[in-house]
Amino acid sequence: MFLRLLFVLLIALNIAVGAWLLLGQDDVHGRSATDAGVPELHLLSERPAPPAAAASTAPMAMAPAPVGVAPAASTATSTPAPAPAPVVPPRQTSYTCMALGPFATQADMRSARSALSNQAARMRSRQEQTTQTTGWWVYLPGGGSRDRALELGRRLGAANVGEYFIVSSGDQSNTISLGLFKDPANARRRRDQVVAAGFPAQMSERTESVPEYWLDVVIADNGRADWRSRVHGVGSHSTGCF
Repeated sequence: MFLRLLFVLLIALNIAVGAWLLLGQDDVHGRSATDAGVPELHLLSERPAPPAAAASTAPMAMAPAPVGVAPAASTATSTPAPAPAPVVPPRQTSYTCMALGPFATQADMRSARSALSNQAARMRSRQEQTTQTTGWWVYLPGGGSRDRALELGRRLGAANVGEYFIVSSGDQSNTISLGLFKDPANARRRRDQVVAAGFPAQMSERTESVPEYWLDVVIADNGRADWRSRVHGVGSHSTGCF
């Protein structure tokens, strides 16, 4: 029974579907889905493209180039690039280093420094101690005691050798001084005179330590620096650059 009932239901269902397909579809019978006089609706994707739009989408690169117009690249490459200017290395300046002096006083050295301020690249002042001759001394060596020095003095007087005195203090005590001379020629003349009178006279140089003032300068060798026209009365010698 059950199988028969199922078979009947299937037949009825097929009949109902067939009737719906036959009677329920408007386009099957040529009927329109819209009312008369109403325009039919279409999707935007279903509308054909207008001719103007189609023409505008044509690639612009396909347009032919005008006849007689040269390409821009050829114009750019027609003028050669200028050659770079040669690089000239800077000229190196050489310098001379000298020591000017000695100056008698610090004031003289400062004046020279001021006179060379616009010529020298560098300058420095310095002071040195030097031994300077103060004169020449003619004398008779002492006899070791005051009495013997007095006896020698009386003998000089008897020989007509005047202008002498006996040193009474210091390292040269009891020595008979016969004179101090600036000129060594005068000192030798006095010594020879006393020797000729029969006395062993001697001559020695007297010195003392005095300051010297120097100015070291560094001057460019450009032919324009002439320090001799600005500083007078001193010498010069080469020295180490600083």
